[in-house]
Amino acid sequence: MSLVKEFRDFAMRGNVIDLAVGVIIGASFGLLIKSLVDDVLMPPIGYLVGGVDFSSFKYTLVEARGDKAAVTVSYGKFINAVVALMIQAASIFMVIKLMNSAMKRFRDEEEKAAATPDAKTADVLLLEEIRDLLARKA
Repeated sequence: MSLVKEFRDFAMRGNVIDLAVGVIIGASFGLLIKSLVDDVLMPPIGYLVGGVDFSSFKYTLVEARGDKAAVTVSYGKFINAVVALMIQAASIFMVIKLMNSAMKRFRDEEEKAAATPDAKTADVLLLEEIRDLLARKA
């Protein structure tokens, strides 16, 4: 098997394509949550605590000197990232919870269908009637 054919077979497997779609959607979801946190949630929270912009919170380790930039620890951006993580975790939890309840409902319906006997068809009913008539005559 040539290397190209082997790679093509690997890349065209369903799992690889599903993973690629998941990564793309996950990245888009991450950007959406980042915008929600940075642009929608944190400004009102900052306003409520006194007009503070959390993304500007930082601790300066070394001041800027000449052409060298200051060395800072931007803990405000970290706070925003933690809030974004909490929102993403809650969103994923809700999606998984909905999927689990749907799967449970689907399994319950399958078990219920398997537990109830199928309705007898017309030919089976006719054969039983003939059997019963023959049993009475004997």
